[in-house]
Amino acid sequence: MSKILNLYAGIGGNRRLWGNSSCHNITAVEHDPNIAKIYQDNFPEDEVIIDDAHDYLLNYFNEFDFIWSSPPCQTHSSFRQNICVRYHGTNAVYPDMKLYQEIIFLQYNFKGKYVVENVKPYYLPLISPDTILQRHFFWNNFIIHKKDFKSDLIRTSQIKDLEKMHGYDLSGYKLKNKRQVLRNCVSPELGKYILEEAKL
Repeated sequence: MSKILNLYAGIGGNRRLWGNSSCHNITAVEHDPNIAKIYQDNFPEDEVIIDDAHDYLLNYFNEFDFIWSSPPCQTHSSFRQNICVRYHGTNAVYPDMKLYQEIIFLQYNFKGKYVVENVKPYYLPLISPDTILQRHFFWNNFIIHKKDFKSDLIRTSQIKDLEKMHGYDLSGYKLKNKRQVLRNCVSPELGKYILEEAKL
């Protein structure tokens, strides 16, 4: 049975179709306790750790066969090209370089299979992605074949649409920004496809 580390796990969009504990032993790391609670409620057999995913990776990477990392994307997002009202008039910020730290770290230190996911950035990426699927860039050390996925209309979808798209009902949870939490999810179909491509 393969041991999987799911970093920056959120509510588990990418993990949704990975199967139960008879398929994999999954550890999820999420820093927000409220979001981690939703993940745990949906995947009670997974080990859920409330911690900084970046630090956890450094300390425990050798304990796993497969690592999925989805570092925060907001500072890299093409939304920052003033195509989104949300960013109009906001202060400029440094891109979060944890993304590239983790890519380089895994490339040179991890013996298993890994994938680092992020959005297509507003700038030319400092390290070219190995795979581009849907609206995502992936840096990976195994072959992920090109496949067409229907557009998820993530920029215009509202909470109910996103809940249906990802298979969640967040009506019983109090969160600051449910729409953002749902928008942060990788689609379950895409998450399943990539895990299948890893051939664990």
